[in-house]
Amino acid sequence: MTEQVTAYIGLGSNLGDRQRVIREALDVLGRHDQVDVTRVSEIRETRPLGPSAQPDYLNAAAEIQTTLTAETLLEVMMTTENILGRTRRGKWGPRTIDLDLLLFGSEIVHSPNLIVPHPQMHLRSFVLGSLCELDSALMHPLFGEPVAELARRLSGGDFALNPMVPQLVSIAGLIGVGKTTLMKRLATALDADTALEPYDTNPFLPGVYAGKHELALDSQLYFLLNRVDQLDPDALSPDKVSLTDYVFEKELIYARRLLDPDQLQLYERVYRLFSERVASPVLVIYLDDAPEQCLERIHQRNRSYEQSISLEFLESLHREYEQLFAGWKACPVLRLSASQVGLEDEAALAHVALQVKAYVASRDCAVFC
Repeated sequence: MTEQVTAYIGLGSNLGDRQRVIREALDVLGRHDQVDVTRVSEIRETRPLGPSAQPDYLNAAAEIQTTLTAETLLEVMMTTENILGRTRRGKWGPRTIDLDLLLFGSEIVHSPNLIVPHPQMHLRSFVLGSLCELDSALMHPLFGEPVAELARRLSGGDFALNPMVPQLVSIAGLIGVGKTTLMKRLATALDADTALEPYDTNPFLPGVYAGKHELALDSQLYFLLNRVDQLDPDALSPDKVSLTDYVFEKELIYARRLLDPDQLQLYERVYRLFSERVASPVLVIYLDDAPEQCLERIHQRNRSYEQSISLEFLESLHREYEQLFAGWKACPVLRLSASQVGLEDEAALAHVALQVKAYVASRDCAVFC
């Protein structure tokens, strides 16, 4: 007897009586003698992804029990779509009904006709939200992460891979958290380009840390102009992932801490002008650790101009970073504890690299894949 498997199917419709056709799809699937629809999430309305204008979708997810193979289940799903009048108009076209095999037990399938887990499910809040409703502890078998964690990374957004934009991955976090170390290790694992924060070349920074407040604006503008040059879309490789050990938005965090009101007013005007010229990341890695631990690393690496940094200053920056990423909507945010990616832990690094690859578009990826 074939073993029974728990699988999860995504359902979507944006043509006709959307709710009725989703219910009919569940009914057709449930009538198959080797498929038992056990649970269904709430139906939610979502905006369409992709470049074409089309009606909004209704989406849901269903948990099923089946003795079919993944490939045979896909055939049953496609037959169900045909029964309900699905017209195939390309990847991003509107459809009466769309059925996607999201998960098939703990199996990983990669064949010409089927990829499981679904290769885009980790980018879709409407998919992950429905799965969380059914089982928030459900594990993604490739990433080894629960769907609740994958959903948290999106902050309610839905994203699509786009190979036509720079594949920029920005690593953010406190001074001393290990951003540059992680960036260099990931660059090797991903064969990626890198852009470093210009700490060592900023002629004004030692004076700022020494208490020369009059140099603060010069220092911030030096950082800003360097980042604008580094993040110019034309300066980033079209064929490789680009890694930075900062996120551009950190500039305002530091400026608001270091500049007086008159300096800040001028700086913000310049910032607004240049911020429109930089590439946006497709993924942010927020590397987090206790400010006390970061201060200890700062002391250990013994850069003379950093030794006056106080715990109070790091704690205030930490609060600002938490606030920044609590409301971040521009791209997925992969939040890591510094202890998760220790300097000698190759398995942990491979785990992170595997996930980063899933959030960047490959060279052969179709537009908006």
